Amino acid sequence: MEKHQENGENNFITSPSKIKSIKMPQTEPNNMVQSDSIKPKAPKAKKRKKPKDTTAPRQPLTGYIRYLNDRREAVRTANPAMSFVEITKILASEWTNLPVEKKQQYLDAAEQDRERYSKEYELYKQTDAYKQFTQQQTDKKVKETKDKELYEKVTLGNVNTPIFQPTLPKDPQDMDFGNFDIPIFTEEFLDHNKTRDGELRQLRKVNTDYEQQNASLTKHIDNMKSAITKLETEIMQQEKTNSSLQQHLDHLRTTLSTGFEGVKLPGIKDAATMQNIDVYMANLHSMLLENRSQDTKLLQTVRDVVAKLEFNG
Repeated sequence: MEKHQENGENNFITSPSKIKSIKMPQTEPNNMVQSDSIKPKAPKAKKRKKPKDTTAPRQPLTGYIRYLNDRREAVRTANPAMSFVEITKILASEWTNLPVEKKQQYLDAAEQDRERYSKEYELYKQTDAYKQFTQQQTDKKVKETKDKELYEKVTLGNVNTPIFQPTLPKDPQDMDFGNFDIPIFTEEFLDHNKTRDGELRQLRKVNTDYEQQNASLTKHIDNMKSAITKLETEIMQQEKTNSSLQQHLDHLRTTLSTGFEGVKLPGIKDAATMQNIDVYMANLHSMLLENRSQDTKLLQTVRDVVAKLEFNG
């Protein structure tokens, strides 16, 4: 019985199928370190977006961006089925093949805009808004430095006993995947990604609304230009008509002043001339309407003159 138990125990110890291969770590001198040389890995600095100063002057636009702004709506109208990326590729190809003289116009405008920005920014640096923004960034940097120092004091303690520090594989959540602000494969990352997707959809919707508004405004501007062109044409026609009427009026005045230059009106000293023909004809008309008996001779004279007049012209 004892022999059977002994054999069973030996089989249990020596049988490879009943035990797992255990690899014990080698306690070499390099793996034995003092606590004062062990420093926990500091958290990797996250990439932060540069704070935006909303009170600063508007950033200058490059020549390429100016060309895109000028041509995008026309290309979108000509290719309504194309996506934003495809339209951008077309515009990029157009910019590459754009003649030098036309491209230089956009580059010159961009250079002027850059000079404008430099001048405005130099003036802006003298304002209280710039000083306040700079002070806020300085205070924020000082606070971050103090927080980092406090973290190191708390986490970097001294322990006098040797500590064995085996090499272990990194946990997926601790690995560096391109300096993301939030580790991937976590609930926080998924929520963050979902929020960003929602913001992106909202921005695309806003951008689409603005593009529709721009298209409507462009159409309205085109209609206004057409109306202005039509009005200018009508004005030119009206000016021609007025000129023709003025020539006809001058011809009538010349004809009447020539015909009535020898006819004197009772009680009026001046004879008919080009300068007073309007007043002369008004006085003559008043006298004829009064139909006074002494004006019978005048009436006959007027009839004779009018019969001889020629109003062609």
